[in-house]
Amino acid sequence: MKFIDLHCDTLSILALSDEEISLKSNDKTSVDFERLKKGNALAQFFAIYLPSEATYERLKKEPMDDDEYILKSVKILKEAIEENPDLIAMAYNAEDIKRNKAEGKMSAILTIEDGRSIEGKLEKIKQYYDLGVRLITLTWNHENSLGYPNSKDPEIMKKGLKAFGIEAIEYMNDLGIIVDVSHLSDGGFYDVARVSKRPFIASHSNARAISPHQRNLTDEMIKIISDKGGVVGLNFCPPFLNQDAKGQDSTIELMVKHLNHIRNVGGEDVIALGSDLDGIGGNLEIDSCDKIPLLFKALEKAGWSSRLIEKLAYENALRVIGDVMK
Repeated sequence: MKFIDLHCDTLSILALSDEEISLKSNDKTSVDFERLKKGNALAQFFAIYLPSEATYERLKKEPMDDDEYILKSVKILKEAIEENPDLIAMAYNAEDIKRNKAEGKMSAILTIEDGRSIEGKLEKIKQYYDLGVRLITLTWNHENSLGYPNSKDPEIMKKGLKAFGIEAIEYMNDLGIIVDVSHLSDGGFYDVARVSKRPFIASHSNARAISPHQRNLTDEMIKIISDKGGVVGLNFCPPFLNQDAKGQDSTIELMVKHLNHIRNVGGEDVIALGSDLDGIGGNLEIDSCDKIPLLFKALEKAGWSSRLIEKLAYENALRVIGDVMK
């Protein structure tokens, strides 16, 4: 079964490491080209997560300028692809993915996690588009020029997009960049739903009804994403899977529970994968991209048809890519 994973943080590990790590094959990350091939990946979205001050402090590193860091991350991915042209190629739209597949190659798609570096300038969005970025996660866990993040503070959670955020959504729609609401405040979510003329997604979020973490989606949000033609990418992170946010076990059983709920609420066209591998910790039953097919086997045992599993694995995500990316 082919699959498309809408979110991994592998580039962050490589960009922040003091040693050179091969994206073709290594023992430092959960995602590399050879394991993606082994797992039968169709496409992997590689996020450029903009490190927080706490991340730089923890690693005892001087903070980099955001755009310098973005350029470094893009360079790492594109050079690794140039060195492995038989395995993988860049993709900027659905046709690229299909062409790469026909040539026996996987596809890599660039994303940015946290729109803080946009700094209220539409020209920065165009700059990122020209670099190859085709999805932007609007916020991480802090306020930026677009809007406000998910929060345990109900007042912050109510806040929506800023005026520039609305302008940016419209511009992203025009350019062909997927709008990603994972990490966004609830108020921001509803603003995106109101403003976006194209399908939008939650690249790595689960069901709040199953796991009440503020990063997850309410049933109403799942329905709205579905109605807009978007998808919800299943996140493998333990706190987003467990009823108790302190839980550290990420099990396939819990993943199936969330997928069944999301499908029951939003229909079979809204389900997708957004592993968050290399951005999460805990006891992970699927701790490497080549193990993702274990989820498909579990779903088959749980009574899912091959057609339904295909929709989850890649078809729904590919549909959104076709509807948005240019």
